[in-house]
Amino acid sequence: MMDWTDRHCRYFLRLMSKHIRLYTEMLSTQALIHGDTDKLLGHCSTEHPLALQLGGCNPKEMAICSQMAEDWGYQEVNINAGCPSSRVQQGRFGACLLNEPNLVAECINNMQQRCALPITVKTRIGLDEQDSFDFLHRFIERVSQAGCQLFILHARKAWLQGLSPKENREIPPLDYNRVYAIKQAFPKFTIVLNGGICSLSQVKNHCQKVDGVMLGRAAYHNPFLLSQVDQQLFGVATPEKSRLEIVENMISYLQNQCKQGIPLKAMTRHMMGLFQAQPGARTWRRFLSNDPNLTPRRLLNLAQTLTARAKQHVASCSL
Repeated sequence: MMDWTDRHCRYFLRLMSKHIRLYTEMLSTQALIHGDTDKLLGHCSTEHPLALQLGGCNPKEMAICSQMAEDWGYQEVNINAGCPSSRVQQGRFGACLLNEPNLVAECINNMQQRCALPITVKTRIGLDEQDSFDFLHRFIERVSQAGCQLFILHARKAWLQGLSPKENREIPPLDYNRVYAIKQAFPKFTIVLNGGICSLSQVKNHCQKVDGVMLGRAAYHNPFLLSQVDQQLFGVATPEKSRLEIVENMISYLQNQCKQGIPLKAMTRHMMGLFQAQPGARTWRRFLSNDPNLTPRRLLNLAQTLTARAKQHVASCSL
């Protein structure tokens, strides 16, 4: 989700659910220590609960960045031990950390000495030829000894060579049963399942066997899916917002950010999927992508037009 779940994306997604936990895109320790801290860590308090996903392998640097996360008001630091990209491998973090549970444990020990936030781990269920329940079990057992109590498991193994990051998300087969088995083996830990999930009915089914589900690209490409989460999964009797209401709630944010010099399309690019599977969805995407005169007001006008068109479509179908 790098370059996707930035602060503007998270603000937009939060409008649809108050109770989901949002995660940043993976940020490297080097970027946080030497880069623009405000740009990387700055966020709106309405995004909470919010976790910082951290990429790195140097225990001292991981500790420094964990303290930064606490200072900036995050509620969790998540170690990325699942990304298989070549760039991440060169930094000796991401999925290759599956082969180094002792190093991950050392990072966690150092991080916990510098901050009081929960330290969690997101990883794959296997790596290259190391593709067994026992391999994953040993990793979780060792890392948990350092104090990690929550594991997010992408239910595919990773190939460090031969597959692109995109192919690594599609070609290795999903194995949900292995994640279920890990939950049975570690009943006291929080086990969250990730990978290949695209509907709330699937989420509900998985949550009968694990403690939670992480949605990534499914939520990004079809964000309105999240508008039903609070009611269906958290049991909160709040009225579901319409797509038009969500756009209306974004307008003041877009206007304020534009005044601070943020390009409008840097924010609206995250809204492309809002009308997915609705009449006019292609018009919406094309407008956000190509209109040279895009403004918040024109965006709202189009949302109003598409909403009216959708109502007419429903009315005609019911006749």
